[in-house]
Amino acid sequence: MRPFTLNYAFPRSRPTVVTPYRFDASRQLNVLPDGRPAVSDPDLLLAAGTTASTAGSKTHFDD
Repeated sequence: MRPFTLNYAFPRSRPTVVTPYRFDASRQLNVLPDGRPAVSDPDLLLAAGTTASTAGSKTHFDD
């Protein structure tokens, strides 16, 4: 039997999230598809809030 509150505690499906940047290990920073550093895109920073990388140290920020 499923408790009633679990119908509201967990979303029914996860939203699809597309990250518009990727981590470039050779440059040690997040880059956009065109090769520019992700921190150079103000619209991305406004939408995401940060481009912190999860690669390596959890306290290292690329911006």
